[in-house]
Amino acid sequence: MIHKKMSDIIGNTPMVELPVNAKNEWSLLLKLEKFNPGQSMKDRMALNMINQAELDGRLHPGGTIIESSSGNTATGLALVAAERGYRFIAVVDHHAAKDKIGIIKAYGGEIRYVDSSNYGENEVAVKERELLAAQLSQEIPNSIFLQQADNPANAEGYYKTLGQEIIDQTRGMVSMLIGSVGTGGSLSGTARRLKEYDPSIQVIGVEPYGSVVFGGPNLPYFQSGTGNPGNVEIGKNVDYSLIDQGMTVTDKEAFNTARYLAREKGILIGGAAGGIIYKAIRLIREQIGTGNMVAIIADGGEKYLDTVFNDKWMEYRELIDHTIEKEVRDFLNT
Repeated sequence: MIHKKMSDIIGNTPMVELPVNAKNEWSLLLKLEKFNPGQSMKDRMALNMINQAELDGRLHPGGTIIESSSGNTATGLALVAAERGYRFIAVVDHHAAKDKIGIIKAYGGEIRYVDSSNYGENEVAVKERELLAAQLSQEIPNSIFLQQADNPANAEGYYKTLGQEIIDQTRGMVSMLIGSVGTGGSLSGTARRLKEYDPSIQVIGVEPYGSVVFGGPNLPYFQSGTGNPGNVEIGKNVDYSLIDQGMTVTDKEAFNTARYLAREKGILIGGAAGGIIYKAIRLIREQIGTGNMVAIIADGGEKYLDTVFNDKWMEYRELIDHTIEKEVRDFLNT
């Protein structure tokens, strides 16, 4: 099939089994969202939010789209905006990876940094970003602030695509879903479709240690694109009724898992995605019988070459931990 535009190839990403060394018959299946054109799962919700804003009459030809983002959502929005002739402004803070900023600019997106001088490098200025995005939407004529955390079109984008793809690719044999929470759209939207198909499917949400989504301490974390700091309300897209278990993962666990998978398995994924796999393999150890656990791998490691995959960056922040790498190696070497 020959497609007419890049947004036509959003979705239908591959699924790969990661063999595990376990005393059971469980399989770990990775849904690799880096194969979307914007290199992350956020392309799905970016497209759906823009489509819905057009249908609702809130987004007009030649208009300006504004969003607060750590990078991946902004990349997806910049891609679709470029296709449709919209101006796009991403409101970011120092937490956004340089590689992500470069991609947004490559699509013609504009960058507005908030003043986050009062924050540490592992803290996120979400509140300031949202305030500036709202302000810009008031000042710029014919503009819209999409508000991904509370926008129902966010979750709907995954309900309509990702959930059904997982059912189709596994031929309906899904026992458990595990993924990041963040703004809630991806996990909740996907979970809603899966639980409609089979209410017995268990959904596991994973957040950085320090995020408050599951009542954890309000502490800094380096994981990008997920988590919720304590000074910002949890988004309306987080539907706790669809999440059977909430877990947290440390930066060390997440990043060392991601680094090991790249070097030893040829799987280059983002730092937070490493945390999903770390928790997934620990969960599989506890399972009995047979089942398929599907892990949503939000993006690729190409956007974290200056951080997670940079030895000096990791060493300076004392994030390298060879005991975690050994634990992952022992479980994945079948």
